[in-house]
Amino acid sequence: MSKVLIFGHLNPDTDAIGAAIAFAELQKALDVDAEAVALGTPSEETQYALDYFGLNAPRVVTSIKEETNDVMLVDHNEFQQSVSDIRELNILSVVDHHRIANFETANPLYYRAEPVGCTSTIIYKMYQEMEAEISQAVAGMMLSAIISDTLLFKSPTCTPEDVNAAEKLAEIAAVDLESYGLELLKAGTKLSDKPAAVLLDLDAKSFPMADKTVRIAQVNTVDLQEVFDRQNELEAAMATENAEKGYDLFLLVATNILDSDSEILAVGNELTQVEAAFDTTLVNNRALLPGVVSRKKQVVPQLTAAFNR
Repeated sequence: MSKVLIFGHLNPDTDAIGAAIAFAELQKALDVDAEAVALGTPSEETQYALDYFGLNAPRVVTSIKEETNDVMLVDHNEFQQSVSDIRELNILSVVDHHRIANFETANPLYYRAEPVGCTSTIIYKMYQEMEAEISQAVAGMMLSAIISDTLLFKSPTCTPEDVNAAEKLAEIAAVDLESYGLELLKAGTKLSDKPAAVLLDLDAKSFPMADKTVRIAQVNTVDLQEVFDRQNELEAAMATENAEKGYDLFLLVATNILDSDSEILAVGNELTQVEAAFDTTLVNNRALLPGVVSRKKQVVPQLTAAFNR
């Protein structure tokens, strides 16, 4: 087997990078020549975790076929969220916790998907099943991923398996779970110094819904007003993205990590679908969604259903 590159989705979050690092280390323990790479630079939250546990960020790649044909995917499966030449590569494995869509392979593969809050939770279970040792640094990255994806267990996507994995990983990583978790999340809320286009691309994914393409960006904050003070700038950047990339709708989900609520900003031709999805009325293109924190469970399914009616 040639060298295997392992990576998460475009605009990687802490799980996309942490899961890639952890899964690559597990593959190395199985004598696979594996390397974790990334499809983008780490966010400030992810960089905080990397620095805390003394790890270098995976190198960033934009295409892979010139380097190897064999890849493993973590934290995603949809091809529009993957590397540019994904259709030309041999996918050996997928470990994921998202919906399965727009995915096919020519060859059989190992595919593991579980409805848990974080891909790193699944990879932790795989370490346990294979009785493989987890280093302190790798444990720290998996822990950081679980904290990030579950918003320190406040997200409705969080399961008892995520909590159990996080508690065990915190012991290995030698950190206090609650205090480290809050500092990690706060590290990802520094938004004021970022241009609108950068802020909108920090954690954004594209989704086909019926015959439309919807772009959904999510940012975490401790002050929603700080985000929406820049509404005009954000709307202009979203409109530009729609025009240049062909999105029918661009939705920004700003999530207050302290209150566990979100406020949305919608730009595009499908605003009535947004109102139908969340049973709300947009005022100045905005609406407050109490209790909504998860794009995967509380935003994408509702929008998909609205578009398919």
